[in-house]
Amino acid sequence: MKGFTKEIKIALVAILGIVVLFFGLNFLKGVTLFSSDNTYYIKFNNISGLSGSSPIMADGYQVGTVRSISFDYDKVGEITAEVGINKNLKVPVGSTAEISSDLLGNVRIDLLLGNEGDGVLAPESTIDGRLNAGAMGKLKEMIPLVENMLPKVDSILSSVNYILADPALPNTLHHAEQVSHDLTRTTQQMNTLMASLNKEVPGLMGKADGVLAQAGTAMSNATVMTDNLAKLDIEQTLTELTQTLANLKTFTESLNETDSSLGMLLNDKSMYDNLTSTLAHADSLLINVKEHPKRYVHFSIFGKKDK
Repeated sequence: MKGFTKEIKIALVAILGIVVLFFGLNFLKGVTLFSSDNTYYIKFNNISGLSGSSPIMADGYQVGTVRSISFDYDKVGEITAEVGINKNLKVPVGSTAEISSDLLGNVRIDLLLGNEGDGVLAPESTIDGRLNAGAMGKLKEMIPLVENMLPKVDSILSSVNYILADPALPNTLHHAEQVSHDLTRTTQQMNTLMASLNKEVPGLMGKADGVLAQAGTAMSNATVMTDNLAKLDIEQTLTELTQTLANLKTFTESLNETDSSLGMLLNDKSMYDNLTSTLAHADSLLINVKEHPKRYVHFSIFGKKDK
């Protein structure tokens, strides 16, 4: 460089610095000027902060970068992003792209690959894109719902404050504590009762077995009695009973008849009177015999008579 003047050397250094700065900035942006990536175009209605050099991800891996973004002033609402995708990635037909961002505001394009069986998109093809608001978008969608809920929440809090300010609440809590204590004591008593019952259950079961055994014996006796009754000749018994009743009827009729001896004895009044008179004389005779026995029985060793 001895043949260059001082001014030329300064100019060459400046140019070299500009070139290095240009390549360095593009390198930092992720733009490779001499890469062999395939070019595709993605159309969006809203890019939500997407810029050149934004990464393009497929299944979480960076496969390319955004080269440039152009706005179609003739068709408002249509934005085209020129992207470079690694030539080794075969983009299937039906693939789509969506813009997403994280909580730190970093924007990227997620490439949603289609079915490989449908074919492969040729370079310079157009891919449909859409905006994925992500968690922040969902949060924005929830803001109107939260705003509508605030009056209800305020009303609920007012009701809760009114209830808490009621002096009856402490009394209720005190009674609840007392009820809980009573329930605990009742539970302990129930446990004690159940323990005592568990001790007595074997004896009760033994008595129950005895009662069941006696009941079985009674049933057996009833069965035997039923069998005996079944063995009886009921028809013959009824015949004999009928015969006995007929004989009793005949005997009763004979008593009512005046021709028979029993009938005359029961129905003849004169015979009754004579029998009564005879019994009266016999009674008088017995009395006289008791009072004067010597008149009727006389014994004398010497033959002397009693006057």
